[in-house]
Amino acid sequence: MLSRDFLREHAARLLADYPERFAGSGLERFIELDRQRRDTVTRLEEKRRRRNELTSVKGKPSPEALAEMKGLKEEIRALEERAEKDDGELAEVETRIPNAPHATVPRGRDESANRVERTAGSPPRFDFEPKAHWDLGPDLGILDFERGVKLAGSRFTVLRGAGARLSRALGAFMLDLHTREHGYTEVAPPALANAACLFGTTQLPKFEEDLFKTREGYYLISTAEIPLTNLHREEVLPASRLPISYTACTPCFRSEAGAAGRDTRGMIRQHQFEKVELVNFTAPEASEGALERLTGHAEEVLRRLGLPYRIVSLCTGDLGFGAAKTYDLEVWLPGQSAYREISSCTNFGDFQARRASIRFRRAEGEKPEFVHTLNGSGLAIGRTLVAVLENFQRADGSVEIPEALRPYFGGNEIRA
Repeated sequence: MLSRDFLREHAARLLADYPERFAGSGLERFIELDRQRRDTVTRLEEKRRRRNELTSVKGKPSPEALAEMKGLKEEIRALEERAEKDDGELAEVETRIPNAPHATVPRGRDESANRVERTAGSPPRFDFEPKAHWDLGPDLGILDFERGVKLAGSRFTVLRGAGARLSRALGAFMLDLHTREHGYTEVAPPALANAACLFGTTQLPKFEEDLFKTREGYYLISTAEIPLTNLHREEVLPASRLPISYTACTPCFRSEAGAAGRDTRGMIRQHQFEKVELVNFTAPEASEGALERLTGHAEEVLRRLGLPYRIVSLCTGDLGFGAAKTYDLEVWLPGQSAYREISSCTNFGDFQARRASIRFRRAEGEKPEFVHTLNGSGLAIGRTLVAVLENFQRADGSVEIPEALRPYFGGNEIRA
């Protein structure tokens, strides 16, 4: 979250400059509560000062002084209770205020104002009508949507045979690339996390409806960002350890509460899916460059697979709650004749680190500072599988396997 001092100094400017992001966010209430609390604290200090003056007088206090001291005692207690109440409400409001956008983020109310930064590769040209994966996969016998519904309900899919093998191959390929060439340490974290973890990475309290919660109070992770970022919750790291880079391939679970009616066909928006996540911890001055590198690491997966894609800067109105700056990677899907998101790479600044108390110390004896955290998908496996099927399909219904993936897949094509 943003620091109270920052909010106090910049709240009015944020509301004026970014109404599409901050209007109705709680920032207005913060301004009101902060003013109220400071007025209360000022009055409290005045009463305490007067009480100290009276108690410092030598000799027996007069009846008038005793009466005043009794009144001051009651006033001080009431003001302390009010200040404590205001402080608690202020702290709660602060958790619901989004991050401040980086100066380079494009301005706009919604995704129509997002800015395409660059495009890589050209959409394939077919001499036949390309199929969408929801037709191609069942025809090949590798995607079974009906049995996914039978087993668990809508937004679940069964992968079998070459489909399951392709999914496994993609995960192994991505992890090897990120660990062997990009310098990430692989982690195998739990798929459950406690509420403190989800508060740290901003899923709680604002987005609880998007989560699956167990009877014991744990949450199924919606992304490996949650456990990877919280590996260093409530720690002070030596500066010599930075930057730190982690990757993990985990199942992810999302209720998709706000996606009713969207992407109901196929595998684009599932309740359960696998994703390779990239998480970085850096010093503040290094995070802008780290975002460019992290985005490049996600891009490299698409380049190696020969998939056409583009990089999009999210505008202020489309930016995620905790994000200071985000690049979306969008892959071309011939079956939909559209680019679709396959990764979001984000610099959070110190927003998550404040919530999770992740700090570092530049030198012995110096005051700890908050780290900057970044993360991105490197990549979402289900959507990458969809992209491979649709972009490398052939007229006879078979699918070519990209060359970089063949050692992991154990073949060069999928046939019915």
